Amino acid sequence: MKRFLSLFLVLISFTFLSFNISNRLQKKVAKEIKKTFSVENFSLESIPVSDAVNKQLTQVISKENLFKITNNSALLGYAYVDKAPSKTDEFDYLILLNKDLIVAKTKILIYREDYGGEIGSKRWLKQFIGKTFKDTLTYEQDIIAISGATISASSMTIAVNKFLQNLAILHQNKVF
Repeated sequence: MKRFLSLFLVLISFTFLSFNISNRLQKKVAKEIKKTFSVENFSLESIPVSDAVNKQLTQVISKENLFKITNNSALLGYAYVDKAPSKTDEFDYLILLNKDLIVAKTKILIYREDYGGEIGSKRWLKQFIGKTFKDTLTYEQDIIAISGATISASSMTIAVNKFLQNLAILHQNKVF
């Protein structure tokens, strides 16, 4: 019963938030937040990024991408959800940051290709853990290549790299 109530509260909090993540993504994001931060209950709050700050970024960040994660008003960290290109489609990914803006976890939420799904492996994704906005990542140097998933693995590396660059600008502009 307690587990059901916790799940219900999480789903209700997602329902009332002003972002447009699909139900399928919401459930996956919630699951990863619970596992990463070892909590049952949490709240997500969209972080607005002004037009002036967005003009400085390598890509626009909207209220549907960036969130603050709290538990009983205590800051746990941040979540960033976006899409990156694969060979013929896109995949959805999640980056979780701790409260010190250090990557705590990366996760491929939905992968839509027949090949290249190996980028979703925990073993490969753990290479991004511990990275900060001071890091610059290079595919095949800092991040190990995956045979058969070259485009997707490179794309994920570029996506995380862009996010880290944007994170530096967001931090500099006191968005966090």
